[in-house]
Amino acid sequence: MKRIVNVTEVDGEGLVGLLGQRITVWCMNYIYTGELVGVNDTDIRLDDAAVVYETGSLNTKDWQDAQALSGTWYVRIAAIESYGVLK
Repeated sequence: MKRIVNVTEVDGEGLVGLLGQRITVWCMNYIYTGELVGVNDTDIRLDDAAVVYETGSLNTKDWQDAQALSGTWYVRIAAIESYGVLK
């Protein structure tokens, strides 16, 4: 059954609302984690970034296998499937 849904944009929501926090982004091929320090129309910027090869339990903040990426790391927004802050 189809329903009509109203969507309202909220300032400071989404990626912009997570600026300054350590986030995890699930992308088409990889999982990245790092401090979100920048967002624009095409990319996000992560500092202290890592690529996660093996997650382990998602109930903890520690990854089973996360490899540090040197320097600043950029992720294309078009590749992001989901994102958030793991507690």
